[in-house]
Amino acid sequence: MIEVVVEGVGQEVGVGLPALRVVGSEEVYSTGFRVGALAGASVGVFTAGGGALWERWTGARAEVGVDIRHAAAAFRSERYFRINGEELSLWGSLSGDYATADGWVRLHCNFDHHRDAALRALGIGRVSREEVARVCAGRTRLEVEEEVTRAGGCAGAMRTRQEWRSHPQAEAVAAEPVVSLVPLGPQVSASAGWGSAGSGESPAEGRPLAGVRVLDLTRVIAGPVAARALAAYGADVLRVGSAELPEVAGVVVETAFGKRSCHIDLRTDPEKLWDLVARADVIIRGYRPGALETLGFGAEELARVRPGIIVVDISAYGVRGPWAGRRGFDSLVQMVSGIAHEGGDGTRPQPLPCQALDHATGYLAAFAAVAGLLRRAGRGGSWHARLSLARTARWLDDLGRGEPGPDPRADDLLDTMDSAFGELTFIRPPGSIKGAEPYWSSPPPQRGEHPPAW
Repeated sequence: MIEVVVEGVGQEVGVGLPALRVVGSEEVYSTGFRVGALAGASVGVFTAGGGALWERWTGARAEVGVDIRHAAAAFRSERYFRINGEELSLWGSLSGDYATADGWVRLHCNFDHHRDAALRALGIGRVSREEVARVCAGRTRLEVEEEVTRAGGCAGAMRTRQEWRSHPQAEAVAAEPVVSLVPLGPQVSASAGWGSAGSGESPAEGRPLAGVRVLDLTRVIAGPVAARALAAYGADVLRVGSAELPEVAGVVVETAFGKRSCHIDLRTDPEKLWDLVARADVIIRGYRPGALETLGFGAEELARVRPGIIVVDISAYGVRGPWAGRRGFDSLVQMVSGIAHEGGDGTRPQPLPCQALDHATGYLAAFAAVAGLLRRAGRGGSWHARLSLARTARWLDDLGRGEPGPDPRADDLLDTMDSAFGELTFIRPPGSIKGAEPYWSSPPPQRGEHPPAW
């Protein structure tokens, strides 16, 4: 079944993929949602895309595969990650589910400005979980969702599957493909190679993306996972952040294997980013739709400066519909789309046992970048990919339901690496291309450690 799903995603973006060998049971995690199938399909399609690059580079048939247990465990990579044996702290003190007068609402308050927006919307002057619970209990779930959203915060009311499917935003999301990939900007001739950098590595050294330059303009999980996956196959990934932007500290480290990190203030020093764009092959963007456009970094402008670029955009709810541009995170999309309602039988929210929407979207976005490179090599041009957590949620829903299973065992999937932060314990990258196995060649850097240069 996973093999058929992977083939369909490839056809959707116009690329042929080598046959994927799938091993292991889909019955992982204690949920009726087919998270195992989602993990196998998203990791599998990215791995098959890497295999397609490998075939075009070497002329040899690629043997590609995915182990469902490994892929599913990688969907909880941030939970298995350790720094000197210590677990990550993943949630802010006010983040969580709150009972309302007619149901439940979830607040996402991991960043201070989102926490402060929620407190303003609720009329609360101090950080107090008890006070937030009291105020939410006196309002409806949709009132809290709308008031917090209007104030610039992040909230999601628990809906049933039926409520979501009849929502205008759900209808807009359903009209989009799982991975949208379309031509962008001025057309250029087909590329003889994959990337801009003369890496000097040979195909025999097993790096299908050697020489490909990737700009990572993302935060939290989905986008960083996409860029980390590309780094595992040899891409030169440069994460562009800012000292002024808040981060979830441990997650920044966990998703940065194989990358370099620089700081650029796009408002005061945009030319530094344009210099990088001019020599990039892929740019992954995790800003809300329209945010970078207001700073002059729209997709069309990127393609004019760098004809042949692959632009990959990740959003919460997509770019069409009444919620286009709305802030959102995996946990909120699970709430509004009916996933948390179904998991808790409607009595209280019960999310998936991992950030499945984030991780699946991350691997799909990495595949979109690879598919863009394949389309550029065969047809030429620049390419624009769009993905959203809400569309991935719909994809998971459409996979149907299965039998719950035990959490995947991960002890034999872990490795260690020394870093500036100490000893890191992490899950090795999932997926397999024979002769080109994925690995990270460097530990996570410190934020802003490198200059903004290739």
